[in-house]
Amino acid sequence: MFTGIYEVDWASLRHAHGSAEDVPGWLRALASTDAAERATALDGMYSAVHHQGRVYDSTLACVPFLFAMLAREEVPDRGSIVELLVSIGGETTGTAGSPGAPEGPAGDGRGRAAVSAGAEAFAVLAGDPDPAVRRAAAGALVRFLEEPPRVLELLRRRLRAERDDCVVLALMEALGLFAHRYPAHADGALDLLAEQSAPPYAPGLRLAALGQLALRAPGRLPADLVPAAVRLLQQRSAQRLRRQEHAATDTLVRRIRRLRPSDEQGAVLLRTLHSALGDRVDDRIALLTGQLTSPDPVDRCNAVWMSAGLFRGWRGAYDGPVRLLGAQLDSEQDRLRDAAVSVLAELFDLAAPAADGLHALVTARPDLWTHRWERCPPALGGPLKALARTGDPRAVPPLAQLLAGPAAPVGLGREVAHLGRAAAALAPALRHRLGRVPLASPAAARLAAPLLTAIRAVGDEDAVPELLRLLSGAPDGLGPRDAVAGQVIETLAELGAAAPAAPLLRTLLRTRHAAAAAGALWSADGDTAAVLPVLLRELTRPDPDTRRSAVQQLARLGPAARAALPELRRLAGSGPVPERVAAACALWRVGRDPDPVLPVFRTAWTADPRTRVPIARCLTALGPAAAPLHDLITAELTRARRHTAYEGAYGDRGIPDDEELLRMCRGLLVEV
Repeated sequence: MFTGIYEVDWASLRHAHGSAEDVPGWLRALASTDAAERATALDGMYSAVHHQGRVYDSTLACVPFLFAMLAREEVPDRGSIVELLVSIGGETTGTAGSPGAPEGPAGDGRGRAAVSAGAEAFAVLAGDPDPAVRRAAAGALVRFLEEPPRVLELLRRRLRAERDDCVVLALMEALGLFAHRYPAHADGALDLLAEQSAPPYAPGLRLAALGQLALRAPGRLPADLVPAAVRLLQQRSAQRLRRQEHAATDTLVRRIRRLRPSDEQGAVLLRTLHSALGDRVDDRIALLTGQLTSPDPVDRCNAVWMSAGLFRGWRGAYDGPVRLLGAQLDSEQDRLRDAAVSVLAELFDLAAPAADGLHALVTARPDLWTHRWERCPPALGGPLKALARTGDPRAVPPLAQLLAGPAAPVGLGREVAHLGRAAAALAPALRHRLGRVPLASPAAARLAAPLLTAIRAVGDEDAVPELLRLLSGAPDGLGPRDAVAGQVIETLAELGAAAPAAPLLRTLLRTRHAAAAAGALWSADGDTAAVLPVLLRELTRPDPDTRRSAVQQLARLGPAARAALPELRRLAGSGPVPERVAAACALWRVGRDPDPVLPVFRTAWTADPRTRVPIARCLTALGPAAAPLHDLITAELTRARRHTAYEGAYGDRGIPDDEELLRMCRGLLVEV
């Protein structure tokens, strides 16, 4: 099977890390009887020869040898080789054009052509003795054997003969892919799926068929899809539990599985169904409710993780599912409880229906108030973090205990901020910790930033001495504190305490904190003549962060900053969309003319969803003048998809930012 392997000039071929002279060794190791050697070789193939899905000239040179290995039944793990070939023949990324370069974004088809040339092998492998090979070959057949009637017949025959449930599931995925890939021949595949979705087939297989029908032919689904899916899930779980109970021997593996139960196959089945339902949020909530009320804790754990995707991506009435998440918090299974805590912590005030459960867990388990990773300082534990993020004042006493201890989590202040004035009792402890931040330490900014956030949130006017201490030595001696100087200045201004800091603030008017210092000085004495020239100067700086700060402070000055109107108009008309929006907001607050502002908002609303929250805030300030953009507001409220649900946008603020946008949009229409 390796005939001719050394006739290839591997040294002249390339992979992701340079010369491909190491590839023959990896190919031979893929056929080794040693599992560790095979794993290392497969890792080499994916990390170099087929790095991040790219196809190099060395990748193409490997394809004939990979097919040759598939023809030898004595080669172990041939299923992984089929999967590698499927990946090589799939969509590609990278930059084409130079010798050895990977295919371009559209692909020049070299990988696909190379694999398709050997696709006849997949027809043989569909009946291979190894179920892992049969499972991988099912999808490969559909992707590369360009004979739809024959492919459908092969899938039909295999489905009739197959006895391995995992392979049957792969065959149903292949039928769904076939229906998508060959619409003219889809009816035959859909008929097979419809047949598999009904009795007498096993519950798990029926669920799989329903998921594929939901993806490819929603019109062929039963009217009672969600109740039927929940019933099938429960039947499948009961069968799985009976199989586990009837296991003949109590092996170590079985004991571990009881302690850490999982059901990846079940997760895939339900994940497919959730994905297929898409924007049918009410149906997905009903399905999730069925999962979360299952007698099987494994089903509930899968449901918890699926709920995270639903909450992040879609808007809906989630009080019911959130209460059910709260019901998982008293589970004896750590995995289920921890999963529920993790999801609830992402919801912020949407987690309020689970606050009682969170409080009960926090009360019963003080050991969960903090979490420590190896060689890392303690972090705030998930249950207490989630409770604080709901804004529930019951989080205050345990937070106070942590603040009074010797090793309070560094980021605790950020979570205190969600409690606002309800956490006023924590002000002395926060102030005390801020006063102990070592001024010259490299960690000064990291330690101070969360505490400053909390002090602003609780409105602690008594913290002025500690704030001034952080600015001592300005402008030349701030050192590590320079990273939070702007935050300190904003805190002084927000607390209405900038006047005592005026001498220090004036020394900062020639530093990178000039705009923040000027704004704080204006908030203290309203002396426009003293600060406007500084802000006009900062407005023309090349650094975008400096300009952004100047724009914010000019907006604070309002009509007193009319001299900035020409430059604000220029900034609102060019540059990155977020900068244009910020400039337009300031333009309104200074000039009070909506005409140059509304077109900027209309364009940005569609061009960059991240700008919708600041735009909505400004539209709220515009009042009746915002009426020409109410069509955007109305359309936003009809969308099921969160405006933060785009690739790379997920994070702590995704859900609360979208909920804030919805609240402001509703408020704008109420005012009409």
